[in-house]
Amino acid sequence: MGVRIEKDSFGEREIPEEAYYGVHTLRSMENFDVAGEPLPLEIVYAIVELKWACALANCDLGLLPAEKAAAIARACERALTGEFADQFRVDVFQAGSGTSTNMNVNEVIGNVACTELGGKPGDRSLVHPNDDVNKGQSTNNVFPSGIKVAVAEEILIMQEELRLLISEFHKKEQEFADVIKSGRTHLQDAVPVTLGQEFGAYAHALEKASWRVDEARKYLLALGIGGNAIGTGINTKAEFRERIIQHLNRITGDHFHVAENGIEITQFMTDIADVSASLKLLALDLLKICNDLRLLASGPNTGIGEIFLPPVEPGSSIMPGKINPSICEAANMACLQVVGNDAAVGTAAGLGQLELNTHMPLIGVNVVKSLGILRRCCKMLADKCVSGIEARRDVCAENFNISAGLATVLNPLLGYDRVAALVKESLKTGKNMRQLVLEQEIMSEADLDTLLQRSTGPTL
Repeated sequence: MGVRIEKDSFGEREIPEEAYYGVHTLRSMENFDVAGEPLPLEIVYAIVELKWACALANCDLGLLPAEKAAAIARACERALTGEFADQFRVDVFQAGSGTSTNMNVNEVIGNVACTELGGKPGDRSLVHPNDDVNKGQSTNNVFPSGIKVAVAEEILIMQEELRLLISEFHKKEQEFADVIKSGRTHLQDAVPVTLGQEFGAYAHALEKASWRVDEARKYLLALGIGGNAIGTGINTKAEFRERIIQHLNRITGDHFHVAENGIEITQFMTDIADVSASLKLLALDLLKICNDLRLLASGPNTGIGEIFLPPVEPGSSIMPGKINPSICEAANMACLQVVGNDAAVGTAAGLGQLELNTHMPLIGVNVVKSLGILRRCCKMLADKCVSGIEARRDVCAENFNISAGLATVLNPLLGYDRVAALVKESLKTGKNMRQLVLEQEIMSEADLDTLLQRSTGPTL
């Protein structure tokens, strides 16, 4: 394996000849190995998109030769295909502003651009990682802008899977619309509800969660790119920021805009923390729904047992035939991880000092990871759980008939005292309320069924 020599202010170092990263990346790889994993490519590629936009903006302003800008643009295009994915190696836990990753990207894009111009990696006379690829930029605005671009893109992907999950709940809402069962409060029998209404409530809760994520996403569209070290735009032309955004929107197809206050947007990570918080709320709703499904499927013979969850694997190494709600359990753990990620993000967002937050890699990584977890979790629940849920109609009917719910429904019609007497008789004889009502000819079966339908509110 051949090597080339590169040097920086610390001295000379040998770099593998075939590597597209450079001396700064090499030092970062040697210094940082705490997380044991590199920064997610989603953030790296978002930074690449920003480098592409900046190169074109610098060219527009006459600050970068057209040939050099075109070479950088081609290098960015190639990088976004995944061609150089193994060259982005810096650990998650690095310098707090993300300088190591910014320079990693600068070096890779610069060296690929060198080859586009007929040179070899390491030839800074053709394309310089700082003077050309990083022209008009500082890590302090590149990195948070990169996080925002990455998270904005990942939200759209996650929302697609969430919408499919919501659709599956709506399908079950329709399918189970006529299944009357006992509602439960405090885990005790309450008034009647349909199984369809329960699933409709789940769908609506997730729709609200999706809306909260979309609302938080809007604030990600304001970018500080071009603001340089602290957001003032030092050493750049006044129109630089607008030019970057114009090119970035063409590259991404999104609708980013220049931040109203460049200094604020550089040091405050609240916009990203807001997204994380909305993801936590989505995770909490999914957590509640999965636990409900586990309760409703419990038993199946000695629990509530009102639904069947689709079996996906044997549930025990010792108990033959046992089936567990494994998909819901996996989803629960995923949701708890998202809650934990948000705790880290929220804390880190509040730990900025003066003109900079030095916990940005942690913030970016945790939000991107939460989005990936939720995207895959929603798909798993939709495909392997919700779509295959079956109602145990006989169990739902029997559970309701022996509950106190029917007494509540009869109360307005028969009066408190008469219903109380029926309850006492039910306890004494072991007959459920439905049996007593029909045996004593208090109501016809048709009238009783109509009353029960009305008791659950408007039908679908």
